[in-house]
Amino acid sequence: MKKVGFIGLGVMGLGMAANLLRKGFEVAVYNRTAGKADSLLALGATELDSPSAVAGSVDVVITMISNDSAIREVYFGQHGIFEGVRSGTTLIDSSTISPMLAKELAAEAEAQNAAFLDAPVTGSKPAAEDGTLVFMVGGNADRLGEVEEILLAMGRKVIPMGPNGSGSIAKLAHNTIVGINVVALAEGMAIAASGGIDGHAFVELVQSGGAASRAAEMKGPKLLEGNYDVQFSLELMLKDLRLSSVLSDSLNVPTPLLEASKSLFQVGDAMGLGALDMSSVGQAYEQWIGRKLSGKADQVH
Repeated sequence: MKKVGFIGLGVMGLGMAANLLRKGFEVAVYNRTAGKADSLLALGATELDSPSAVAGSVDVVITMISNDSAIREVYFGQHGIFEGVRSGTTLIDSSTISPMLAKELAAEAEAQNAAFLDAPVTGSKPAAEDGTLVFMVGGNADRLGEVEEILLAMGRKVIPMGPNGSGSIAKLAHNTIVGINVVALAEGMAIAASGGIDGHAFVELVQSGGAASRAAEMKGPKLLEGNYDVQFSLELMLKDLRLSSVLSDSLNVPTPLLEASKSLFQVGDAMGLGALDMSSVGQAYEQWIGRKLSGKADQVH
């Protein structure tokens, strides 16, 4: 059984690494913020003091980091992965990053006789904890076959997307749909609430008709209850939509719905909601209509 390194123990990474340990993998971990690994150490993980130390002691390295800048530091920075990576190692990034950076990481890995797979995921915190993520993977098919068992210890499906960069492109296209769906749900609920419709009845209708979606299933209850505990943060969704906007411009694809949704998430971020769940974008609508999306008539201040 391959030894695995896991770098990035945030909302998603913590649950993913825990599932590897529960499935019997030997796991070495590193996180930039101290103390995040304590629960994993109790499960048998080994904590190392740098990305390079992790890369130099395992067969497979998995990274789950928040953005391009942080990924670049973890891979290329002082005591980064590329300082310590061994020949033959497989590097897997499950973050959502730009396709250009994914290709750059793949090229550097190849120069060091290692391999790189861009393998972002769909599924938020609950799926990371339950081991039901779906991986969309760009990179060499043979190398993917060698590590598929590791990915399936954290998820329920692995979908090859093509060469390096393809996983990143697929994730940005996917999250474009997710972001639009969340805004569409909040907007529909705002119309219903403004017309005097009970929000719970409306969400039940949505889930029973042609507007049914995973967004309504997962975010409808959060919008009704005003419970914005993070499954996937607003600021990360905004980051993904910005990356998708850059990608679509480079591909000359018109994306009016993406741009409108991105603007609404920017409004939410400007309201100070960035660290909350992405469904908190609904608070912007509550401000505009002066009532809760649940349909309650109490004023929103």
